[in-house]
This record gives sequence, structure tokens and C-alpha cells, in this order.
Amino acid sequence: MKRKKYLIVSIFLIIALTTFLIAGGEKPPAETEEKIEKLFKVGILGPFSGPSARTGKEFKGSANMAFDAINWQIGDYKIEPVWIDSQSDPAKATQAYEQAVVQNKIEAGVLNWHSSVAVACMEVTSKYKIPHFFGFGATEVVNEKFKSNPDKYGYWMFKGWATPEKLSISYVQALENAIDKGIWDPEKKTVAIYGEDTDWGRSFGNAIKGQLEEAGWKTVAEDYFPIDQTEFYPLLNKLKSIDPTILAGTSAAPPSFSAFIKQADEVGLKSLIIADGLGWVGEWYKLTGNSSNYVVDQIPGWATKEGIDFAKNFEERWGMKPSASAGGLAYDGVNFFIAIANGTYEKHGELSNELIYNFVKENVWTGKWSYTDGIVMNEYTATPDTIPDPVVGKGYFIFPVLQYFDGVGKIIFPPEWAEQELVVKP
Repeated sequence: MKRKKYLIVSIFLIIALTTFLIAGGEKPPAETEEKIEKLFKVGILGPFSGPSARTGKEFKGSANMAFDAINWQIGDYKIEPVWIDSQSDPAKATQAYEQAVVQNKIEAGVLNWHSSVAVACMEVTSKYKIPHFFGFGATEVVNEKFKSNPDKYGYWMFKGWATPEKLSISYVQALENAIDKGIWDPEKKTVAIYGEDTDWGRSFGNAIKGQLEEAGWKTVAEDYFPIDQTEFYPLLNKLKSIDPTILAGTSAAPPSFSAFIKQADEVGLKSLIIADGLGWVGEWYKLTGNSSNYVVDQIPGWATKEGIDFAKNFEERWGMKPSASAGGLAYDGVNFFIAIANGTYEKHGELSNELIYNFVKENVWTGKWSYTDGIVMNEYTATPDTIPDPVVGKGYFIFPVLQYFDGVGKIIFPPEWAEQELVVKP
């Protein structure tokens, strides 16, 4: 009887071994199956081609560095980037964004450079309920759209740049401060407004125009031009004939803005130039040279060790100098999103567009949550009164006013930060 049992067992073992060898010696599925990693796709919106492609390079470099620092991992989710090229064009941006949602299946978005692109893409984020963070499109049109229907347009959840009027007032205060202190005594208080013909350009122009006029300045000209324009001699010669005391404006396209500044110098324009955003790319001085001397701008700097280290590492890795306004803020913006996603995951144990949206609505919009590990600003936070803008002010989102000399920006306002007084072009 025992021999029969042993024979049966032996036959069974031979059959099992034969089956195992035929299968290639593989272990049973239950023993070899690895845990499948979840995937979370994030759309990164920027001008990766077109007139502002230089800014797009900073966006891409900063985003990679931020996600590299967490090994592209949040909880048990692997983060996969989907690069959305706005091409500095609202129509092309919305098409690319919708493609990223429908085909690439993104569940959240981050960054954006142009105001006009932000206004257009708000329609896509609302349609597909994609929470988007830290768009730099500052125009008040974004805020108006957001507040007209927060349930619909609230998916453009938190701006990475406050409306122009909240920041441009510092230029006016800087000029009036110089006049009050007797540092500057202009013969006349006239201003010419200029800028790119976009939501951003007109928002900034309208804001500073109103603020200057309230301070007693008279507007003698107002001109807007295509974002890709690089020929300004006719416009600048016209302005030279008017001879305004101040020329105030902005552009988000480095080729256009640098051409404007160089040609203003070439035609001999004597006006004090406010060029909001000239220093938004790291190579601004290579683009303008000494034509940028005496120009007034408003940008953040590398004020912390972390910021200085980031700028050094960025240049070593990507071979270009980052600007705090583009690369620095983009790095903070992506890390802002990472912190939001981590907070959502810690609370729910999973990630989704809906969970992230509700986390922000309950915590960020109410002012209960803020991001304090940035390298550019001390704290990024909002209140029910400021949302979708960040809180602006000392210790929060703030840009000092500075004046350029030989490629170096010297702070002239606010007084407690000033490195020197305003210097008027002779």
C-alpha cells in the first residue's frame, strides 16, 4: 500500500516538474507579480516655442529640477509630465491643452506665462475640471472671470502672479518718493504708455496709466504693438518728438523687449524708461547691453541661500542663467503644486483631479494653508478676498523696484530695501 502511495506522489511530482520546465521555469504568478505603480499625469503649460521660447526653457528646466528632487513620486503615484506648448498664442494653447486632457489624460496642470493664454485656457480647465496652478497670467481679466463663476472657473485655482495694479503702484511710489526727497525735479510730469498688444500688456498699461494720472502725471501717448514685433524706429522717433518725461510699459517677449530698449537708445530717447519685465530672462543684459542703463524694472532677486544655490545648479545643468521671475518662480510654482498634491494624498491616500480641487477649495482659498518653502517669496498664500491672486505685501508676494547699471539691478524702492537712489539719465 505504501509503495502505491509513493508511486502516486512520485508521478505527481514528475508531472509538476515537467509543467514547470515547459513554462520556462517561471514562478507562479502570485509569487512574481510586482505591485503596479499608479500613474498621475501633470500638464506643464509654457511657451516652449515662439517669441517667448527662452522663458519656456526656464520653465522646463525648473519643472524638471523640482520633480527630480522628489524622484517624480508622490505617495505610490509616479508623476509623468505632459509638456503643453502655448506658442504664446491663445488659440494654439487651448488646442494643445485640450489634447493633453483628452489624449494624454492629464489630471492637473501647472504654470503658464501669458495673460491671454490664461484667459483662454480657463475655458478648457473648467470644461474638463482640471485643477491648474501657478499660472503667471496676471491680468485682472483672469480674476474677473474667476469671480464671475467660481464653481466653473475656479479650476484656474491659484495665480503665480498678482494683477498688475497691485504691483505697478510701486513704480509710481518710487518716482514720487524721489520727487518728494528732492532727488528728482522733472520739468514736466508727462508719460507715454507702451506695451505688447495682449491682455497682459494692456492690463499693465491701464493700471500704471491710472496710477500715474492720479499722482498728477499727464498721458501724452499710448501705443501697443504685436508681441513678436522687433522694429520700433518709427514709434520711438514719434515718442522722441513728443519727449515724455517717462516711458512706461511692458512686454513678455525677450526679442521684442530687448529690441525696443536698444532702439530707444539708438534714436536718443531721453525719457526715463520703465520696462516692466526686462529682466524676466537670465540673459537680458546680453540682449540689451548698456542700452539698459538707467532703465527701471521690478523683479525679485535671489535673496536666499536656497535661491542662490538653485540658480547656480540651474546654470550648471542647463547652460543658461535663470531669472528669479521666470525660472525661480516656476520652480516655486511646481513645488507649490507638489505640496498641494502631497497634502491631498496624506488626507485621502490617493490623487485625483476632484480630490486636489476640493483640497485647495477647503484649505488654500480659505487661507488655512500656505506654502513657505519657496526660493523667491517668503510665503505663497491667499485669502477669500485675494483669491485667485496671492496675498501681496512684505513677507508675501512682492517685487522691489530697481534700476539697471552695467547689467546689475540696484534696488531703489521700497526705502528700507534701497541700495541707492533713483538716478536720472543725463
